[in-house]
Amino acid sequence: MESNDSFVSHSGGSIQGDVFSGLTVALALVPEAVAFSFVAGVSPMIGLFGAFMMCFITAVLGGRPGMISGATGAMAVVMVNLVMEGNALGGAGSHAGLQYLFCTLLLVGVFQSLAGIFRLGKFIRMVPRSVMMGFVNGLAIVIFLSQLKMFQSGGVWMQGMPLWTMVGLVALTMAILLVVPRIYSKAPGALIAIISVSFLVIFFNIDTMTVLSFIQSNGGSGIEAGLPSFAVPSVPLTWETLAFVTPYALILAAIGLIESLMTLTLIDELTETHGSGNRECVAQGIANFVNGLFGGMGGCAMIGQSIINITSGGRGRLSGIVAASALLFFILFTSQYIEKIPIAALVGVMFIVVIKTFAWSTFKIVNKVPKGDFMVIVLVTVLTVKYDLAIAVICGVVISALIFAWENALRIRARKMVDERGIKHYQIYGPLFFASTTLFLSKFDVKNDPPEVIIDFADSRIMDQSAIEAVNKIAERYQRVGKTIHLLHLSKDSVGLIRKAEEICVVNVLEDPDYFVSIDNYHQYLENLEFEAL
Repeated sequence: MESNDSFVSHSGGSIQGDVFSGLTVALALVPEAVAFSFVAGVSPMIGLFGAFMMCFITAVLGGRPGMISGATGAMAVVMVNLVMEGNALGGAGSHAGLQYLFCTLLLVGVFQSLAGIFRLGKFIRMVPRSVMMGFVNGLAIVIFLSQLKMFQSGGVWMQGMPLWTMVGLVALTMAILLVVPRIYSKAPGALIAIISVSFLVIFFNIDTMTVLSFIQSNGGSGIEAGLPSFAVPSVPLTWETLAFVTPYALILAAIGLIESLMTLTLIDELTETHGSGNRECVAQGIANFVNGLFGGMGGCAMIGQSIINITSGGRGRLSGIVAASALLFFILFTSQYIEKIPIAALVGVMFIVVIKTFAWSTFKIVNKVPKGDFMVIVLVTVLTVKYDLAIAVICGVVISALIFAWENALRIRARKMVDERGIKHYQIYGPLFFASTTLFLSKFDVKNDPPEVIIDFADSRIMDQSAIEAVNKIAERYQRVGKTIHLLHLSKDSVGLIRKAEEICVVNVLEDPDYFVSIDNYHQYLENLEFEAL
């Protein structure tokens, strides 16, 4: 495993590869940052500043060299409601929503950094494949729905020539994006499409909405080039403010970490190396905190841009640093050209992002995966669209865990036989845990069993406290009717938790398994058993 501190990766990376891949990523970051800023309802410069700061800080401090961070649709679709509600709190004609966004990013940074400090990054392993598919499908649908608002003018759907002009330019942008990669795979298709459509609109003087006219229609004056400036968010320091921003901060922090850690896992697989999830959590937190102080939109790791970087030869931290530096150059010296970009071109780019984000394989696996897994895919997709990514993923993980527990609970079986001495044997198969205890207890016929019974756990395993209680309960049932019971092949850990173990547990140090039972307050439980024995 290579060091995460090297600026140039030793796993097939080079300075030349990092530089050229970084420049390619920077060209692709410009249109996406601008497009996602519109999704969030903020100025394009805020999106560009956010992409620059996220990309640079995570490239230097992050736990996954070669991974690219910036403004993302997953967070933008939550930010749009935050900005709208913030503006409403500030009163009519107010732009207070932007200040509430910056304040929220400070809290996002704190939450994400704490997640890394307390080493919570490892929990990404608990997100099953079905949840990941539902997540990308829901994200694609949310981005698509957000772009439909661009076909409105003053809250009213476009009609006539403006509508057909918009549709035509969107279709042209998408066509260029689909054709260019087939001609030259490493060409920056998004940038070529936007430049081509922009030249077409300017040369033929086509009447359509541009970035400048869009900003002006929302009360702005245009894009002002410059460096990000330090400013503490101008919001009231009250409990009401904290109550308003904290839920959004928790949601954005969760979304950012989930998408970042999912991307990290993907890059690990592509490069056959191992990144540090906890370090990445801290880096994402620092980057979002800095965004809150310097007027950026914030963000997280970008799956698409990270894959572009890796496939273009980027492996080390240098690739991200080059991408961020080149992006800053574009911000300082090309802002007047960004204003002339047609909105239709950005919508076309986002529609292609939607097409590439959606897991179309979902429709192919309908009849090939377990019904429970497909149900989770659909559930997470719907919850992502209806609520947000964090709620959707958490619910998906919980439902997947319950399905897993239910399926494993049904695996508990008992093979029964009576030997030549009249002793009845129960050979237990499958895991014994909280979900399988009821089925386990139903296997025994205490009333009609002979005076002596043996329960053999050689092919089973005691998993938790519920399992221990089930074993204690069945032992007590036999003892209550005056019958002798023996428990075989229990681990030392399990024997210590069985009531009257010295009477019913047969210990064989050569054959007994050695594993631990998942139980809270183990020593306290043992003390309670000793007290009951007295």
